[in-house]
Amino acid sequence: MGAIAIIAWFAVIAQFYLILQTTTQTGFSTSKTIINFFSYFTILNNLLVAVCLTSSLSSPSSKWGSFFSKATVQSAIALYIFIVGLVYNLVLRGIVSVTGLDWVVDNLLHVVVPVLFVLYWFIYTARGVLQWKNIFPWLFFPVFYLIYSLIRGTVTGWYAYPFIHAANLGYRKVVINCFFVAFAFFGVGLLFIMINRYKKKPGR
Repeated sequence: MGAIAIIAWFAVIAQFYLILQTTTQTGFSTSKTIINFFSYFTILNNLLVAVCLTSSLSSPSSKWGSFFSKATVQSAIALYIFIVGLVYNLVLRGIVSVTGLDWVVDNLLHVVVPVLFVLYWFIYTARGVLQWKNIFPWLFFPVFYLIYSLIRGTVTGWYAYPFIHAANLGYRKVVINCFFVAFAFFGVGLLFIMINRYKKKPGR
């Protein structure tokens, strides 16, 4: 648990450092660069992984530790970070060529942390506690993120991901793309619930 938290913190902090180095290339102000950084679904969910594991490990009895120790919360985060890895590696990988530290951080954010946290979820989450209805509150965050991204993109002209770039694709294409992503969230979420509900208990 601690190792995953350290990797997630390192990846987010290193990516923050790297993106700050691009301000002169992009022409964005430092403040806009920082806002853009925290507007990536990838960054938000790697942060969730880091905060979740850190809180659960360092202060499990605190308000935040208790919250992030809940099976429903950890399952939601596992779903989000799994989709991060899935969409990036199936759709976005190769769009931008990265090398050196950029390559290391890129793979930590999109491969290592997703794989490790989903494995952690599978091994350590309490068994048989999830219900089918849990899928609906899990979708609130992705929907809110999409609304925020589209509104901010319309105002600023900057979009975190090319498949929601309404200015380039048009809203019809963006809606179609979002439908497929939403289907992935819903389908994988139900799969996670099924795994939790039917995973055999020890000794059975």
